[in-house]
Amino acid sequence: MEAKPISRFPVPRVVDLPADIREMILAVQEKAGFVPNVFLALAHRPAEFRAFFAYHDALMLKETGSLSKAEREMIVTTTSAKNNCLYCVVAHGALVRIYSKEPQLADQIAVNHRKADITPRARAMLDFAVKVCLEADRVDETDYALLHEHGFDDEDIWDIAAITAFFGMSNRLANSMAMRPNDEFYLMGRAPRAAPTDADPKPVPAD
Repeated sequence: MEAKPISRFPVPRVVDLPADIREMILAVQEKAGFVPNVFLALAHRPAEFRAFFAYHDALMLKETGSLSKAEREMIVTTTSAKNNCLYCVVAHGALVRIYSKEPQLADQIAVNHRKADITPRARAMLDFAVKVCLEADRVDETDYALLHEHGFDDEDIWDIAAITAFFGMSNRLANSMAMRPNDEFYLMGRAPRAAPTDADPKPVPAD
């Protein structure tokens, strides 16, 4: 089957990229086993690639605050669904499944987070994220008060809003350039891995 394009814009060859971007992509490939298409598509504009991933990492990899990695990815998946972003729902839904270890959760929150099997805290978080996504002009102190009741402080609330806003931009870029999700994302975290047995084939060293 002929491979479908991952973006309507030119996708540079990894070997032709600036050294810092090439090293980042190869590091991701080594860790994940494949290169998420967002890295290849955004490499079309190196300066914007660097700015995008710097802000992404500041929001999604920070070690301060009370938001877990699963909760951060839940925000992305829920609000990306509101923006009809196929790439981000599929890619970040996979991360929700992996970090939460709940195979059904990503699908539930992408369709309707208020019917999902989540805690009241998570529901309050996602309610606020959706409000920021769709009607940020209506956010007021009552929203902060409700989130405070669920244990979020003002810095956590900033994180929720910033993640929502950043991925609102990402959603629009991905949709505009017709960015295609990697096939690998669709199956990640769908079912728990069975414990290996003596009958299973042994891994073959790569070198």
